[in-house]
Amino acid sequence: MSDQETSSASYDTPSFDAVEIGGRDALDLGRLGDGLIEDPSAREGKGSSRANSADRHVGARIRERRTMLGLSQQQLAQMIGVTYQQAHKYERGFNRISAGRLYDIAVVLGVPISWFFEGLAPDEETQAATPRQRMCLELARNFAAIDNLKHQEALSNMARALAAQSAALQGRQ
Repeated sequence: MSDQETSSASYDTPSFDAVEIGGRDALDLGRLGDGLIEDPSAREGKGSSRANSADRHVGARIRERRTMLGLSQQQLAQMIGVTYQQAHKYERGFNRISAGRLYDIAVVLGVPISWFFEGLAPDEETQAATPRQRMCLELARNFAAIDNLKHQEALSNMARALAAQSAALQGRQ
């Protein structure tokens, strides 16, 4: 074969076109049809970026823990290196969270990664927080926002006394 024939010969090599996925560069191997790469749109039928009930559950747990610690979404976003809007989308379950990002969130919130999945049942929709749960979360957030340790201690003692009084009244019935 001459040099000219060699240079014009066609080889079966995959094309490597750079594409952007999730804000990061990746390679599109151009081989979706041969089954070597999963077609992302086949995962849930609506596209790979669609969140499901597990994503919403994890987001709700992130919001719950953030609230318990008295952090704002903006503070959490800065601590994990994302925008406020992205943190909001994570908490609402609109965007999926990568394993690395979930690890970062777990470290910042001081919980193991498994904590985000507690209470997640297979094929079960995440239930919205009850008014009592929202009140408890608000109480925890407000308590964490009190800077004065004596005030925190006084509030804790008051809550303990009220709980004991309620338990005593229920014991009489």
